[in-house]
Amino acid sequence: MNQVADILQLAFDARQQHVDAVLATVVRIEGSAYRKPGAMMLICEDGRSVGMISGGCLEPHIIKRAFWLTRHGASVQVYQTGDEQKEDLEDELEEKLDNNAIDFAVDLEDELNFGLGCNGKVHVLFERLSSAMPYLDLIQKVRQSGESTTVATLIRSNSSEVTVGTRVHLNASFLDDNKNSQEIPEQTTNLPKPIIDELSAYKVSKRHADYLVLKSPVANDNSSKNAIQTEWLVQRLQPQIRLLVCGAGNDIMPLVTMAKLQDWHVTVIDSRPQYATRQRFPQADAALYVALNDSETLLKLSQNAAVALMSHSLRQDRARLAVLLKNANHCNYIGQLGPRYRTERLIKEISATCADPTALADGINQLHYPIGYKLGGDGPEALALSIIAQISAVVYEQVAVTKELAQPKASYE
Repeated sequence: MNQVADILQLAFDARQQHVDAVLATVVRIEGSAYRKPGAMMLICEDGRSVGMISGGCLEPHIIKRAFWLTRHGASVQVYQTGDEQKEDLEDELEEKLDNNAIDFAVDLEDELNFGLGCNGKVHVLFERLSSAMPYLDLIQKVRQSGESTTVATLIRSNSSEVTVGTRVHLNASFLDDNKNSQEIPEQTTNLPKPIIDELSAYKVSKRHADYLVLKSPVANDNSSKNAIQTEWLVQRLQPQIRLLVCGAGNDIMPLVTMAKLQDWHVTVIDSRPQYATRQRFPQADAALYVALNDSETLLKLSQNAAVALMSHSLRQDRARLAVLLKNANHCNYIGQLGPRYRTERLIKEISATCADPTALADGINQLHYPIGYKLGGDGPEALALSIIAQISAVVYEQVAVTKELAQPKASYE
């Protein structure tokens, strides 16, 4: 089960079945929170739901309130996760809602403290599926194309002319390159041009999701007191991590399973057609026979991917590694299974047949061998965990990983 994939699938099914739904998205966090901005949950009117926006503590309340909170359109609610909880607040809210005593739950929701001890605030955008579907379609296009793109979502504004939940697509070239993409409606007619210009020029941080406050003077009024203030979630929608496994032995199966649990796109290749089959790797996105002399296909599949060389065959590993070392900047990660002396033998043999051995230098410096971190344990499952951990740290640039984890180990072979 993967939350993003499952949310997209349920949204597609609900649309096909004409079932209404609400998308809940974390748009800002203050202090400590279990999920980051961009985390989503989809709630259908027929009772189906998928995804998480917290550790499970907010979800029952979210499911119960989602349709009520969106009866007048999109809204943003704030949930506190501090130490103290007003025990009767849920009952108070229930009574007020049932009696239609309040038109909007914003003020009351702002007071709703779940007493979780996390000491944070979670800002959640609620919107019906009809308005959220273009956004979900764009996420699907990013996954299919493998290209990232940037979207800004309006969280709040002091102007009634601007609608909460308005989204501005900030990468027109992405839409130009993906002719079948459904462009997010840009309700920008009421947004001041300076705000649009600032959004377009903004560079998202490495977190890929930033909270941004923008101000713009009202036309013919330079007073800051009357300025339009808007709050935004600016997201860099990222494609899935792509994992290419060279080798299709039985020990690859736990690696494929763990990678898919992380929502990675996984391709398994082997030069032995009887090994690289869909029957053996049903969870993989692709299982392919690739001949050892087919460098073009190898380079195509490894483009912006993490590559794990795990064939248990010197001949296979030598052929694949020779191509990858010459094109090291082509990949996001290269790891070689086996003890250090085995990989050093491969490097020596590859260098001996290379017209310019210095061309391998960058690739050798970037090569992780033995593959994976020194986490302990034994067998394919422990190896898979160590590989997943190392690839994640490299791809997400977690340079603070302890030196001990990166020490050479007697890798499973």
